[in-house]
Amino acid sequence: MAIEKCINEFDVGDVIFEEGSSGRELFVVLDGLVEIAKVSGASKTVIVTLGKGEFFGEMAVIDGSSRSATAIAGTANTRVMRINHARFVYLVSQQPAFALMIMDALSKRLRASNAVTFRAANP
Repeated sequence: MAIEKCINEFDVGDVIFEEGSSGRELFVVLDGLVEIAKVSGASKTVIVTLGKGEFFGEMAVIDGSSRSATAIAGTANTRVMRINHARFVYLVSQQPAFALMIMDALSKRLRASNAVTFRAANP
């Protein structure tokens, strides 16, 4: 598949994917910003804002579950590259550094989530 077919461009506020939707792709931010948010009606709580070189959507590509949050373009001309499940599995199996990068990011995200949960439980 040509790399150009894997790149999508979004305008500010465009939804890349919605919480609860199915998806077997991971995304890498090439340009712009992406907000990962919990959306409820008109209310939006941004969990994290990701920039160039960062990735999102890894949980669904790893375990096949539905999306746990909504991804929204935070700036005009936000470009992302889609990595489908087959390509992801290939990269993990053939590039140990890629697998370690994913594990490192997941570990950091889990630690940050645990810290937030702990603070909320112990005001």
